[in-house]
Amino acid sequence: MSRLENKIEAKNRSIVEVLDSKKYTVDYYQREYSWQQKHIEQLVTDLATAFLSEYAPHHERPEVENYNSYYLGPFVLSEKAGKRSVIDGQQRLTSLTLILVFLNNLQKRFNVDEAIEGMIFSEKFGQKSFNIDVPERTACLQSLFEIGEYNAPEDADASTINMVERYDDIEDAFPKEINATVLPFFIDWFKERVVLVEILAYSDDNAYTIFETMNDRGLNLTPTEMLKGYLLSRFKDDALRKSANDFWKQSIVTLQALDKEEDQRFIQSWLRAKYANTIRATKAGSQNEDFEKIGTRFHNWFRDNLGLIGLDKNAQAGFSQFINEDFKYYLAAYLRIAQAEKTLVPGLESIHYLAQWGIASSLKHPLFLAALLPSDSVDLANQKMSLVAKYLEIFCVRRSINFRNFGATSIRYTMYTLVKELRDKSLDELQSLLQDRLNSMEEGWDAFNRFRLHGQNKAFVKYLLSRLSGYVDELAGESTNFANYFHKGMGKPFEIEHIWSQHFVEHSDEFDQQHDFDDYRNRLGGLVLLPRGTNQSYGDKPYAIKQGHYIKENLLVKSLCPLAYENNPNFKKLMSEHGLPFRAHDDFKKTDLENRQALYQAICEKIWTL
Repeated sequence: MSRLENKIEAKNRSIVEVLDSKKYTVDYYQREYSWQQKHIEQLVTDLATAFLSEYAPHHERPEVENYNSYYLGPFVLSEKAGKRSVIDGQQRLTSLTLILVFLNNLQKRFNVDEAIEGMIFSEKFGQKSFNIDVPERTACLQSLFEIGEYNAPEDADASTINMVERYDDIEDAFPKEINATVLPFFIDWFKERVVLVEILAYSDDNAYTIFETMNDRGLNLTPTEMLKGYLLSRFKDDALRKSANDFWKQSIVTLQALDKEEDQRFIQSWLRAKYANTIRATKAGSQNEDFEKIGTRFHNWFRDNLGLIGLDKNAQAGFSQFINEDFKYYLAAYLRIAQAEKTLVPGLESIHYLAQWGIASSLKHPLFLAALLPSDSVDLANQKMSLVAKYLEIFCVRRSINFRNFGATSIRYTMYTLVKELRDKSLDELQSLLQDRLNSMEEGWDAFNRFRLHGQNKAFVKYLLSRLSGYVDELAGESTNFANYFHKGMGKPFEIEHIWSQHFVEHSDEFDQQHDFDDYRNRLGGLVLLPRGTNQSYGDKPYAIKQGHYIKENLLVKSLCPLAYENNPNFKKLMSEHGLPFRAHDDFKKTDLENRQALYQAICEKIWTL
């Protein structure tokens, strides 16, 4: 008989088989959960698209058994002494757990009751033990499961913070057409028809060998590879085919250096930007259209729409131009976008800002590319992309100030319509079109005087204060900018500081009720950014004591202090040239906070304009 530790098993498993009443550990050196917004959004979108392409309103639930399956890929386990450890696939399994937690909260909201808790946790002696058993994640998962949110402590690890952000992304990406009526069908399909391949080894050595083999050797052809094969098959000239193939391969290597699936995201964005003419209607039972088909199987969509793209399958010249000119041009633009998202690039700063707080990549990247023409110079193309990014940032900020959502599902049709409007526009046409869009936008700045920090918008408030602080610094000729405040650099990270301490009794002369005081205390005008540590040192002190320390901080904080206005010609010039209502505050009462709120609004209106 063969020894158990030499045994390897591979089996198809539905999600319910993988997770229901199961327990998995994750080795400490693999515990980082690193998925980004684009990864979770793509997964949710793909799952929803696959389900909705099968669902019809007249179906009964047993018919879900005949729906097409969705293959989610392999995962590798090692089993020893009856315990299973995830060797490869914990990113997907963690993401699936977050989706299940979201679905469980969604069905509570819809008053639906499907049995999915067993795929999330098991309970013993009153204690929940989550099926992906990583102790440092327990508090986060429990809070997400119970109330749908988690306020991560300041010392939270990167994985926990990522999980909270990705949970919010799931809610944004989940389509509204999966409503209370449709949700039980989706849960059935998700549990039973989404399939993974479980590869089980009974020794760590074998498990890691499988993992390395899967990652070192090619698996199934990707949509990018199938599209390349089709394009090259249209070439009659061997030399031209080889040249196109060499260029294509090098381009894909460059894209995959950013992310292993970035080649697919680029092609999806490009085809949507320039050629998608239809999108699935926002009602259950609607069929997938250009936008969805490009997002899932763009190689098939491409072959079926040669005329729309302007290609003749028998004309080699068109395919040569498509690869050597069009593909090359839009790839270069996409790579500039990718660089600008990572760091502040002169002329493309708005792309960076939008990457920190803004709409999903699957929506914004087609918008960036839509107006570009291969005849546009790099400078002109950058101006077009910057203008679109500025518009999108204004759109997102104004909606956020008005407590309006801009998740992918709530704005997908609006953004898709905009893609078609922007397509091939000149810079002047683009400016006029986007300004008209802003002028007709329902959400303006009127609600700003009531805007405040609350449990779910802390990240946006930090982003907002970072933009304001960086903008004021740059106007005054300082070397600091948005990146210094928003990103974690070499020094201490910046955190939100309340100018008022949380002691209601100190403000009872102006407020009768605690909740009124809390509302004012959390308004933006009562907040600044301070380095970590400094924030904790000042937090509980009265304003009269804090003010002496504020003069040592960044210019937006200093502006509270009378001393900041003495012998500071750059600051005075900033005030006069830009008409910003800065003023010192010897005391900081209710009226002072309202004046400060008005100052912040004036700065916002300067920043966010086309």
